[in-house]
Parts: sequence; C-alpha cells; structure tokens
Amino acid sequence: MIPWAQLDSARTPDGAQELRLKRRGDEFSIMLGTNELMNSRLSGSEEALARLSCERIAGRKRPSILIGGLGMGFTLRAALAALDRDAAVTVAELVPAVVAWARGPMSGIFDGCLDDPRVTLRETDVGQLIGAETAAWDAILLDVDNGPEGIVYKGNDALYDTAGLAAARAALKPGGVLAVWSQGPDSGFTRRLKQAGFAVEEINTRARGKRGARHVIWIAAKGL
Repeated sequence: MIPWAQLDSARTPDGAQELRLKRRGDEFSIMLGTNELMNSRLSGSEEALARLSCERIAGRKRPSILIGGLGMGFTLRAALAALDRDAAVTVAELVPAVVAWARGPMSGIFDGCLDDPRVTLRETDVGQLIGAETAAWDAILLDVDNGPEGIVYKGNDALYDTAGLAAARAALKPGGVLAVWSQGPDSGFTRRLKQAGFAVEEINTRARGKRGARHVIWIAAKGL
C-alpha cells in the first residue's frame, strides 16, 4: 500500500490547531489531528448540498450563490454544473492555505473551476459576507467546519446560533434557501432554524454514493 505523505500544514484561524494536507497516490486528505475533515474520494454529500440547493432556486434569472467553505471544491463544482451561465457564485474561505492548496497540489481535483468566470473567491469569513447586505443572495450554502457542532474553529459557531441564522435569513432574497452540511444530526439546530422563521427539510445523505458515512443536509427556505 502506498503510504500517506504530508504535503503542507496550516494553523486554524485562532492558531490553536493544525490542518494537514496529505496525499497517497492520487488521493488527498485534509486532517485536523486524528480527524479527517475531507477526502478526495468522498464527495457525495458535498455535491448533494449544491444539487439540492440549486434545485430549489431553479428558474431564477441571474441567481447569486454564496458558498461558505472551499474545501476540496466538491460543492463549488456541483453548483457550477447545475447553474446556468448567468449565475454568480461567491466562495468564502477563511484559511488562505486551503486556497493555496486548491491552486497548487490539488489543482487537478479542482479542474479549473476557480477560473470559471461565474466564480469569485474571497479569502474571508463567510459570516462577514452574510452580514454585509440584506436580500443579496438566492442561496447560501454552508459547508463550514463539521456543521453546527464545529471542531476546527469555535468562531464558526456564530454562523449557526440564533443571531447567525437571523443574519442569514436577512441576507437571502425572498424565497431564498439556506443549505447547511453537517457530519451528523443535530435536533437543536433544526429547532433553531424553525425558530428563525425557515421552512426546514432535513435530508440524510451518504459520503460516497449509497455507501460511506451518513451526513445531514438542512434545506431551510425563506418565505416569499
């Protein structure tokens, strides 16, 4: 078996932990300690996050999409495949090294999607973009940390608390969608979404086709 090789490392935004990029043959992994945050062979649930969101806003002219978390680009590529040429997709990534990895050792996985004219990449906290404007986005897709119960950076928790959900709802256009990826279920988060005024669907999906770990996607719709 080919051994894993570490290619690079980076500190989390608070400096408390270390992210490590590893490669084994053509397989990539991003690790936080002993936890694997993402793997290039496990893309199903991230792709589902984009596909389900784009289905909910199908038919809108010049839709504006905000994606929180670049990761390995699975959500971005799936969104671009589902959206028309008039769409605008902004991706917010808080860790500069993740952007460097996307343009460097993992460029083959990204397959040029960062150069798509529909894409704007911002090295910033997605929460700042959410709070910057009202009624700005047709869909906000959050694949940040491990979901509502983060393990990478505690600052991410503000996206999922009551104030964060109120900000997301205000940032959406009428009929817009907030979609959230999570490693597992969270009944408290479902309750907060409903209390924030969203109509909520909780969808179970797999990391790899019909196999792999079970993940959860919330599709939270803002009323017209």
